[in-house]
Amino acid sequence: MLAMEFRGPYRVRAKHKSDPQIEHPNDAIIRVTRSCICGSDLHLYHGLVPDTHVGTTFGHEFTGVVEQVGQSVQNLKVGDHVLVPFNIFCGSCYFCQKELYSNCHNVNSQATAVGAIYGYSHTAGGYDGGQAEFVRVPMADVGPTVIPKDLHVEDAVLLTDAFPTGYQAAEMGDIKEGDTVVVFGAGPVGIFAAKSAWLLGAGRVIVVDHVEYRLEFVRNYAQCEVVNFKEVDDMAVHIKKMTDGLGADVCIDCVGCEAVGNAMQTLTGRYMKLQGGAATVLHWAINSVRKAGTVSIVGVYGPTFNAIPIGNAVNKGLTLRMNQASVKRHLPRLIEHIQAGRISPREIITHRIPLEEVADAYHMFSSKLDNCIKTVLIPPGA
Repeated sequence: MLAMEFRGPYRVRAKHKSDPQIEHPNDAIIRVTRSCICGSDLHLYHGLVPDTHVGTTFGHEFTGVVEQVGQSVQNLKVGDHVLVPFNIFCGSCYFCQKELYSNCHNVNSQATAVGAIYGYSHTAGGYDGGQAEFVRVPMADVGPTVIPKDLHVEDAVLLTDAFPTGYQAAEMGDIKEGDTVVVFGAGPVGIFAAKSAWLLGAGRVIVVDHVEYRLEFVRNYAQCEVVNFKEVDDMAVHIKKMTDGLGADVCIDCVGCEAVGNAMQTLTGRYMKLQGGAATVLHWAINSVRKAGTVSIVGVYGPTFNAIPIGNAVNKGLTLRMNQASVKRHLPRLIEHIQAGRISPREIITHRIPLEEVADAYHMFSSKLDNCIKTVLIPPGA
């Protein structure tokens, strides 16, 4: 099969690899119809995620048609067109029973803090991902969801991660009717977090970024206010001036370890790798939210420490909430929103690129060329 292959930081290519095989009775083999490049994939691409092996195939956002099932699989059949959540989970452990699928206890022998994720290094289980013609899907009875007949495949592929992650980011903010919500990051997850804030009752939504075309896109797509942080001297002061001196009710970090805007954080977190990333946005969020407000974190950070102003959070009485999105839990509600016409996720897709050109696709997305917001890879014959 043709698949994306990681060769080292900033080096990926399309290569023919062996087709995946059924390894366990509860596996399925999926013929991929759509896969995405996620902003989180760029952390791998840039060499910031530990234990990312040469030869790995990335891709945790994909849809596909069931080609083969193991003998224990009962809920899928050959020919089903499914969306596959980025979390790999067993469905029966303590955490899965609480619908905390991203925290499944049984699928990642490599670490206790990280669940299992397709195509996201051996730190996240070492499973190959879906930027390929075929992918092995373990725990096939509990993860994949059959795509409703009236749902467009490109809406479905955005239900595997980006939309649910943005929605959970807003949900963890515990937004009350009329709240002012500040979203840091105007990438796909930030865009969906802003849109979801309205769905959850926000009265005002502000998105912060520094890339003008992304700010223009989110302004139009999510009907929100925008701030270019390059034009701001002090982010916390600026947000407080916009909110009668109080600060935002909710701040959401949709950026993570590759944040820019603070030279020291960038040097120690992104280049010297002395921290688990550049925690610039965590500083902004903690310092910009009002007293007794909520900070929601879905940006990806490394497993090592980050120097953050925890004293400020304590003294302000903040609530901090964070996790990887438990995609499966959100799917019924989000599919309903799409079917009701409240949101069209596929409108954020700006580029559809053949899998054969995956190296160019990564370069374009990473370098923010050609006004790229979201890239979808299309395998041969899909």
